[in-house]
Amino acid sequence: MEKIYKLPGNCMTTAMGILPHDQVEEAMKLALGVDIPFWPQLPHAGFYEDMYVQITDNFPGIRIDEGEQRILFDTAEFYRELDSYVENFDNDDYFRIQGRYSAVYRNFLENPGIKKYPLIRGQSIGPISFGLKITDENRKPIIYNDEIRFFLYEFMSRKINVQYREISEVNPNSFVWIDEPGLSFIFGSFTGYPAEKAGKDYRDFLSLIEGPKGIHLCGNPDWSFLLETLDLDILSVDIFSNGNIFVRYVDQIKAFLEKGGIISWGIVPTLTEEYVQESADTLISHLEGLWNYLDSRGISIETVVRQAWLAPARCCLVNLDGTATVTKAFDVLRRVSEYFKKKYNLE
Repeated sequence: MEKIYKLPGNCMTTAMGILPHDQVEEAMKLALGVDIPFWPQLPHAGFYEDMYVQITDNFPGIRIDEGEQRILFDTAEFYRELDSYVENFDNDDYFRIQGRYSAVYRNFLENPGIKKYPLIRGQSIGPISFGLKITDENRKPIIYNDEIRFFLYEFMSRKINVQYREISEVNPNSFVWIDEPGLSFIFGSFTGYPAEKAGKDYRDFLSLIEGPKGIHLCGNPDWSFLLETLDLDILSVDIFSNGNIFVRYVDQIKAFLEKGGIISWGIVPTLTEEYVQESADTLISHLEGLWNYLDSRGISIETVVRQAWLAPARCCLVNLDGTATVTKAFDVLRRVSEYFKKKYNLE
């Protein structure tokens, strides 16, 4: 079993990495306003801020078409450029997030205020999601090419580990969670990537990751696989949409919490149509209902809250009001967190 990190829970707040802002200062203010801050990804500020693009720097065979906003991959170029990767395998600079690949990352690392937080966080798109989205010259997702897939997992782990080391130099209490929307459907028979093989590959990938291991996704995947099989330290879930399904996995949740795992309960909606129908009170009631269900089946609420983080349900880039709903959602998140911290005497 992989090492499990003892992380503080106590209904601290954090959030997914993607924000709808196009101004760095405004986005940073929001990202630093939670208990566990993060460097935000800002695709509205430019194509290179997109989480899929950010990971591509020095990936063999990749070309970025900024005008068409496309990531292009060529298999022949991939093999031609592999030598450069091999030569730089032990060169951390080769794997850093640099220059135009994020206007925010260096800003975050150079902010002296992040040293005071109990935890800080980075994030990266994961290999499953990237490998399913990026296609070769024949429009075939690269994850279906056995050789490229092996490289993909290795390359991603190097990128994530270099980011983790950089963040840890600023605040030793840090981690990088992996954004994996693709895990919602990779285990379906229609994907062409056998579930058993995908599961083993992902376990092997996580074994390469340094520091606390966390996964964030907004969909409804195989929760048993995530809770039981991967030896995760952190699992971030869209509870607003999927909570009633998630809490049915009582035995798996219990085992996950018993080994010290943290669940980030994404409870506050960020889509305007959903947000306007809720309030801090209704969201508190919703979350307490889920926790009461777990309590009735042998997982005490005290255990849950002490190993809980609270977050917005998901990122949202499509609201007609720009950043307004998301900003208000962060305010509601703070009120929900304050309620539970006070109720359960949390530090």
